[in-house]
Amino acid sequence: MQDILNNLPKLAKDKHNENKKFFDKLKKKAPKNLDYMMQDLHEQEFKRTDCLECANCCKTTGPLFTDKDIERISKHFKLKPQQFINQYLRIDEDKDYVLQSVPCTFLGADNYCSIYEVRPKACSEFPHTDRKKFQQISNLTLKNVAICPAAFNIVEEMKRLIK
Repeated sequence: MQDILNNLPKLAKDKHNENKKFFDKLKKKAPKNLDYMMQDLHEQEFKRTDCLECANCCKTTGPLFTDKDIERISKHFKLKPQQFINQYLRIDEDKDYVLQSVPCTFLGADNYCSIYEVRPKACSEFPHTDRKKFQQISNLTLKNVAICPAAFNIVEEMKRLIK
């Protein structure tokens, strides 16, 4: 897995222009069954991919925390939302709540998440490859293929299927 993760940023960079053109074309005219296709590709890939072997998303990026996430997680810790914010979060340049630092504070050495049951929505939906209207999140997907080997594989298979 470490070899894949070491090579992923370069692979993603090499494919960036090709992927960008593909997604631009997809935005103009997406296949009618795109959502179903993405659901299938996502499910197939995650039968082969074990996130616990990787956890690169948790090690290299931080999620956005919505107000609902903050409420839920602070309740889990028996903290007031502002206490949780002060202890773990900061406001980024887009005025969103994000972790103060990465790797994620809640990631264990075994790649398990200590707040998995109450984790942020952005974490539970990552890498967003099974999202409806997938073509609308192409900029996010272009970033995620450099972080997530599964997202990279899904996009490659997608390009093969949609010519």
